[in-house]
Amino acid sequence: MYDVIVKNARIPQGHDTVLTNILVKDGKIAGFVESIEGLEGREIIDAKGNLTIPGCIDSHTHFMDPGFTHRENFLTGTSGAAAGGVTTIIDMPCCSVPSVRSVAQLENKIEKIKDKAIVDFALWGGVTGEDVREGWLHNVQEQADYGVTGFKVYMTPSVPTYPRVTDPEMYECFKAVAKTGLPVGVHAENFAMCDFYVNRFQEEGRMDGPAWAEARMILAEKVAIQLAISFAEDTGVRLHIVHMSTGIGADLVKEAKMRGLDVTAETCPHYLTLNYEETMSKYVQLAKIAPPIRTTEDNERLWKGIQEGSVDFIATDHAPYSLETEKLKEGFNIWTAFPGIPGVETMAPIIISEGYNKGRISLSRLVEILSTNAAKHYGLYPKKGIMNIGSDADFTIVDIDKEWTIEKDKMYCLNKYTPFDGFKLKGKIYKTIVRGKVVYEDGEGIVGEEGYGQFVKRQSIQKLDHIIKF
Repeated sequence: MYDVIVKNARIPQGHDTVLTNILVKDGKIAGFVESIEGLEGREIIDAKGNLTIPGCIDSHTHFMDPGFTHRENFLTGTSGAAAGGVTTIIDMPCCSVPSVRSVAQLENKIEKIKDKAIVDFALWGGVTGEDVREGWLHNVQEQADYGVTGFKVYMTPSVPTYPRVTDPEMYECFKAVAKTGLPVGVHAENFAMCDFYVNRFQEEGRMDGPAWAEARMILAEKVAIQLAISFAEDTGVRLHIVHMSTGIGADLVKEAKMRGLDVTAETCPHYLTLNYEETMSKYVQLAKIAPPIRTTEDNERLWKGIQEGSVDFIATDHAPYSLETEKLKEGFNIWTAFPGIPGVETMAPIIISEGYNKGRISLSRLVEILSTNAAKHYGLYPKKGIMNIGSDADFTIVDIDKEWTIEKDKMYCLNKYTPFDGFKLKGKIYKTIVRGKVVYEDGEGIVGEEGYGQFVKRQSIQKLDHIIKF
């Protein structure tokens, strides 16, 4: 007797697929069989021959809970994750009150969110310039021992509860994180460049949407990545560039990898598919994000980075803000509106549609960038990120040929806006399964229970390969 049998599942096998039936016991994969004749399951889930991949992971979310729940909360955020085929999220330490920079703050956050989650969740640890100045860097190792997946550092201001780092403060943070063996995720934009040109553009009277992207220019990300790589080379820290937006960034990461440095990067669907002139002219502050949306050339160079391995996986930087008070408030404009957009619900469908279905990436690479590589990088593998016997029974089932359109009003995020509103896709999430339980079903919506999602501590310390060889 098995708890669950997922029948007629078409699972990846290299670049091809094989039709099988997946046996689930105690929330974990117990086996794969060609026929279920003679087998019993308390629940039978029919995948109907649809593509079934390891549960997708969004390793970069800001669910704003506790403290900023007018923007998002763990119920609405993880509901969006489930609807988007994401079975595990890794939430950032900065957008909560208090921010997460100690074990006590970690435990406080877990206590506030654990009864809300629809899908499983892990957590980033935090370290800031204030921790350097106040002598609190001992908190880094303590958070690592607790089970965080990595540490986040901002080169530009984020929220008041999470101060940015100066250059020497970042160097000190790198040294502290290097001792843990965990990655440090850097928001790589040069503060002085961004601040100077944002002020200049405002003084010149620029009020158009594209002005935001032109002020926080590509060069600001380039020099920030170069500095971070230099500091990583000196300290030996595992450097990860979060939400990388530029093609030159992918080139810099590739060069660092080829020199043997442990440097990795993620990018987001909006940096792969949107260009700033068109999108920010249309949506203005509703498409405002940091780093900004870039050019069509950057889109293509980032796809190339995914293909060759200089971009290691996809995340979202999901960070919605209140439409009424922080985005569209009377008197707000491109400079005063808060920078952030939702993304967890649309990540996997966009990458499936624009990556796999359009032939930009293979099936095996799709699985790597949506699931396996993030699981390995953040120490959740092989519990997450792979369909092996003994791994969690997390599955993203995709109707690979279904055509549909993203509609913002049907999204699960608390503040319903997206620069992908009206975007036509091919490939839709059919079912999302977390540890053997269906939490989302196309046509039915969220069927998972509030509080079902579990906190997942880092299991191990693993590193990714440098460059993919095709």
